[in-house]
Amino acid sequence: MAALVFGFLVLSALPELAAGVTRHYTFNITLHNVTRLCQTKSIISVNGRFPGPPVVAREGDRVVVKVVNKVSNNVTIHWHGVRQLRSAWADGPTYVTQCPIQTGQTYTYNFTITGQRGTLLWHAHISWLRATLYGPIIILPRRNESYPFPKPHKEVTIIFGEWWNADPEAVISQALQSGGGPNVSDAYTINGLPGPLYNCSSKDTYKLKVKPGKTYLLRLINAALNDELFFSIANHTLTVVEGDATYVKPFDTNVLVITPGQTTNVLLKTKPYFPNSTFLMAARPYFTGQGTFDNSTTAGILEYVNPSKPTSSQNKLPLLKPTLPPVNPNATGFVTNFTRKFRSLATAKFPANVPQTVDKRFFFTIGLGSNPCPKDMTCQGPNGTKFSASVNNISFILPSVSIMQAYFFGQNGVYTTDFPTYPPVPFNYTGTPPNNTMVSNGTRVVVLPFNTSVELVMQDTSILGAESHPFHLHGYNFYVVGQGIGNYDPNTDPANFNLVDPVERNTFGVPAGGWVAIRFQADNPGVWFMHCHLDVHTSWGLRMAWIVLDGQQPNQKLPPPPSDLPKC
Repeated sequence: MAALVFGFLVLSALPELAAGVTRHYTFNITLHNVTRLCQTKSIISVNGRFPGPPVVAREGDRVVVKVVNKVSNNVTIHWHGVRQLRSAWADGPTYVTQCPIQTGQTYTYNFTITGQRGTLLWHAHISWLRATLYGPIIILPRRNESYPFPKPHKEVTIIFGEWWNADPEAVISQALQSGGGPNVSDAYTINGLPGPLYNCSSKDTYKLKVKPGKTYLLRLINAALNDELFFSIANHTLTVVEGDATYVKPFDTNVLVITPGQTTNVLLKTKPYFPNSTFLMAARPYFTGQGTFDNSTTAGILEYVNPSKPTSSQNKLPLLKPTLPPVNPNATGFVTNFTRKFRSLATAKFPANVPQTVDKRFFFTIGLGSNPCPKDMTCQGPNGTKFSASVNNISFILPSVSIMQAYFFGQNGVYTTDFPTYPPVPFNYTGTPPNNTMVSNGTRVVVLPFNTSVELVMQDTSILGAESHPFHLHGYNFYVVGQGIGNYDPNTDPANFNLVDPVERNTFGVPAGGWVAIRFQADNPGVWFMHCHLDVHTSWGLRMAWIVLDGQQPNQKLPPPPSDLPKC
């Protein structure tokens, strides 16, 4: 009995070993001036930082973030990839789980990091504000627990973004009004800096100083609005060890691809000796669509520290450049081969809990389409229409109140529960597109009983051009059990599904002209947004929502909303 009491006292004295600690943050949403590409502009940021400050926690910790909105725009923050178990009120997508935080208002996000460790990101989740409102989430293992790979000498966060000389809010507003494609960004950035390949930008270059013979953990985050990116460091191999805060079987690569919303942790082993060179680390887009895009390259510099020579002499060293795949759809084969290399650890400590049986199957077609041009207007979309995008031909309309509040309080008329399980009209999805590109519009959701095992096949379509779509599911990780090019075949493709060690992610690219099959267990009650993480596609309606009902037990129910939840 004394031993039991002693054990309890020890655990009480070491809260991080028991239930974790509570970590408090305050995010002041303010304007501050930033100069890039010789242009100074006022941007919306957190605490005057661009990119924003990191949220650092250990697995099991509670995170409390007080967000104070001091700008004229409405704001929400999404904790991208956090499971939000029974904390859906803290998820953040506007008009899905909350109304926006209005000027002068405050809202406190409160959630616990459960069963996750690695790298995620936070970003604004309203219109295109995440162009500048983003930052890293760093989840360390519990105390006295180690990584399943050698401990790195140092950990470094590298976050990719896009820089706009224009106001991104004005860009998307103009595009939605005209019905055409939006103007593109002026540069990509590494930790907020465009780098030396842009005009008037050589001083704004990220430099990573390393020592020979060391291992560095690079936490890579793609926070760009609209572009999947290739990344490479000249003459260096990267070892991938984690994706979306889930450990993976390590594999080596010279080039990686990372979609908006994805995170990838890699090990960089530096050369055992001073190499008498510096190395360009570069990122540029992988683009599969039909329209215009920012065809530029952001770069930083990997610089070895030479203890025997002053820094000034290193500036004369040769600069080696990496080779990146082609920007265009010719790289789709590379991208497919790269994504197939991701596998869960599937060990006793880090199991792959893939649903082996399926309660409900869904087949979603995803892609672009159009809406009629309003009368007395000239529209710049396809054949004089307005660009739109849809899931199963439903272009999702966000209501003017929160879907989850309407669900929780039983308010009728905000949404309907008749989202189609399959496409309303089957067709040759990746063949010759149909003449009719018009979509339906509505706020329609799927309702799932608690603990339903779900299999979802997402099929890209060739309507207005086949295109890669990185899809993000809020509130859940999912297992990518299969993927392929062409039309999904329900009779033959399931035989090749990986139900042993598929990768577990929260964001995954549906390949251009192809399909992805995912599985997840609906064990988290609430309303959960799912959307393409290319913001232009989300703005056009490439989004939908799942409502996961309460379970029988008290710990399986969505709690009431917090008292400071913003009102519409």
